[in-house]
Amino acid sequence: MSMNDKDCTRMDDAANRSGAYRAWDTAWATAEGRADWLEPEPAVRQTTELLSRRNARDVLDIGCGVGRHALFLAQQGFNVTAIDLSPAGLDFVRESAAAAGREIALRVSAFDELHFADASFDYALAWNVIYHGDGAALERAVTEARRVLRPGGIFQATLLSKRHYKYGQGIEISPNTFVVPEEGEKGHPHYYANETEARALLCGFRLLELSDRTQRFDDDFHLEFLVEKPAG
Repeated sequence: MSMNDKDCTRMDDAANRSGAYRAWDTAWATAEGRADWLEPEPAVRQTTELLSRRNARDVLDIGCGVGRHALFLAQQGFNVTAIDLSPAGLDFVRESAAAAGREIALRVSAFDELHFADASFDYALAWNVIYHGDGAALERAVTEARRVLRPGGIFQATLLSKRHYKYGQGIEISPNTFVVPEEGEKGHPHYYANETEARALLCGFRLLELSDRTQRFDDDFHLEFLVEKPAG
């Protein structure tokens, strides 16, 4: 169902981000809310082998949540910077890093506005993050990731697939972007794509891997990709 003037007014970027991070901030503040988000993804673990072969040093975890990937990467010897809009999430990352005797640079930041110099990182990760918004926010996020990567740098991220069980549910506020209002604070925009659309979005990178697979349960389809910033 498409949105019209009688349904609701178009959400601006601040509102989009607000709904997303406030919902997660509530979850990250409790042990129960963090419980399912403490183990790094196998795909991220595997990527460290590629990073090591390329002598990567500086990595950026975009939308780090409670730090499952940031801490893992720090334990592998990388210089890790992690960003998120959730104070509770960042507090937990800080405590976990201190307990593990690791240093992680933390910063409050949105995923589509990275306050870092050009070519600052060898690897940027955005696992289940950059689709929380509309197509314009997604394009900004990809552009920003490319900007802060060094030539030859690796970007690993995920998108919601159009095979996902929630695709098409709720109000379509812009192309491929849906909101389910009854979900309350978690009723923020979600952008969905197919493989063709993902390839077009990533045209400024060299594609290394792209798969459309389930994550936590059947029909929980995500597009997982690994791309490289061209050296020239």
